[in-house]
Amino acid sequence: MKFLNLLRLAERQSDSFLCVGLDPDPSRFPAKYKNDASKIYDFCAAIVSATCDLAIAFKPQIAYFAAYRAEDQLEQLIAQIRRTAPSVPVILDAKRGDIGSTAELYAVEAFERYGADAVTLSPFMGQDSIEPYLKRHDKGAFLLCRTSNAGGSDLQAQRLASVAGQPMLYEYLASLAQGPWNRNGQLGLVVGATYPAEIDQVRQLAPTLPLLIPGVGAQGGDAAATIKAGWRGSIDASGLRSTSAPVIVNSSRAILYASPNDDFAAAARAEAIKTRDLLNAACRAAAAGVRD
Repeated sequence: MKFLNLLRLAERQSDSFLCVGLDPDPSRFPAKYKNDASKIYDFCAAIVSATCDLAIAFKPQIAYFAAYRAEDQLEQLIAQIRRTAPSVPVILDAKRGDIGSTAELYAVEAFERYGADAVTLSPFMGQDSIEPYLKRHDKGAFLLCRTSNAGGSDLQAQRLASVAGQPMLYEYLASLAQGPWNRNGQLGLVVGATYPAEIDQVRQLAPTLPLLIPGVGAQGGDAAATIKAGWRGSIDASGLRSTSAPVIVNSSRAILYASPNDDFAAAARAEAIKTRDLLNAACRAAAAGVRD
């Protein structure tokens, strides 16, 4: 199944915009796992089992595994997601950005070694840096566009004098991803929840692309503003949503570390339900606003 179709299926089955980020930090694990990097899989697997029916996607951040020599645990975790939630896509948050044979190998790493359904990429080196990932027509790639960190403005918010209309760099990238770079319909964009006005602008420029939106939860992004800015669609009388472009709202730390105790998985589930319901309420409000 192509990534975009898998994403839409997951949204229907979970009735959710929520992506659960898997950023394991052993220093923040509950007491029975605390500071034990060999328990990364056990911790994350418990989170996955507790939230898999609530998630539109899971997003493991590769650095949190590689820093502890836990890449084998990441492989085990993605395999566990396949068993536990086969219809929930896995987005490998790797932010790779290179060309030629190096990019080819990064694509092998993401899609063959780890078996991810999609990967995050830095497009700074241009179109040929994403081509190796797009050779796999069933996979997805999310390009960093307008990120939530303060330093993102150093480059992303600079205007391009050589382009008609002098768009900001992130606006130009959104147009490329919506247009000539997206030959197989595989691309999405990463936009931070802390910049809802920019999310709205990206959505206008890229009306059919899935948006991966980190920053809700511990980073302070507003869930209602995020959905209002990024979601376009309708809700029928039965409550069924319809949209041409999925919105994937990531929350990591608020869910992972909802409790420092042995009830961490139950607490993670409660936080995921809270976030999912908040996002769904924002969606209903946005749909009502469109109808009005």
